Amino acid sequence: MSYDRLNSLESQPTTWRRDDDPQYQDDPEFARFTENLSNQLFTLTSNISNLSRQIALLGTKRDTDRVRERVHNLLEETRSGFKDAGEGIKKVQTWEDVNPSQKWTQQKLSSEFKAALDEFQTVQRRALEKQRASAVATRAALQEGGDHHATIEGREQQQLQQLEQQPRLANQDEVDFQESLIIERESEIRNIEQSVGELNELFRDVAHIVHEQGGQLDVISENVENVTTDTRGANVELRSASRYQKNARNKMCCLLIILAIILTVIILAAVLG
Repeated sequence: MSYDRLNSLESQPTTWRRDDDPQYQDDPEFARFTENLSNQLFTLTSNISNLSRQIALLGTKRDTDRVRERVHNLLEETRSGFKDAGEGIKKVQTWEDVNPSQKWTQQKLSSEFKAALDEFQTVQRRALEKQRASAVATRAALQEGGDHHATIEGREQQQLQQLEQQPRLANQDEVDFQESLIIERESEIRNIEQSVGELNELFRDVAHIVHEQGGQLDVISENVENVTTDTRGANVELRSASRYQKNARNKMCCLLIILAIILTVIILAAVLG
């Protein structure tokens, strides 16, 4: 299906132009539902943009606990939003008794959902890579610190051991903290991996829907073109019929005038005779 044909369908009037004007709504419930779904997709797109900016800060000098918290919250919120929107898309596709403009709305929402979900999956994978790199770096630093402590413990100078006893206790707190960070990031990695898998299933479902709706939209487009062609043909026929009717009226008038003249001549001949 060409882009021009899609635009030609888009230019057709839809059933959700205005909520306060019933004459444009064959199905107000469909209009409200699709408008809410469209707003959901807009919110998800905004979340993805914000999430992408926050992920770009991971692993840089601006990487802070607050940044990681925002990334985590945005990931959770957007995942949940896509699951809800996916259910909405499926409900729209199974809506009964839809007209051509509503079918186009179905296709439009499915395509927008698919594009947004694809972008979110890309952002999730980027977050996954950053989290893995951070966990590896933290584990490597922890391992290096452990080797250093083992070397110190092997020294025989009692005085040096006593002097370093207090720093080692402090370092142990740091080790515990780093280990907790590793556990937290590995948990986040598992969550992202699970989400990627779940949303991949949703992505395939919607892609299948878009493919099926694309075939239906081709049929709709062909029907619209056929109706346009038939309408033009009917217009030509009507104009031809109008001309024939006008010519017939003119001929009838001429015949009536001729008959009137003949009748007048006969009457005059009879009176004068």
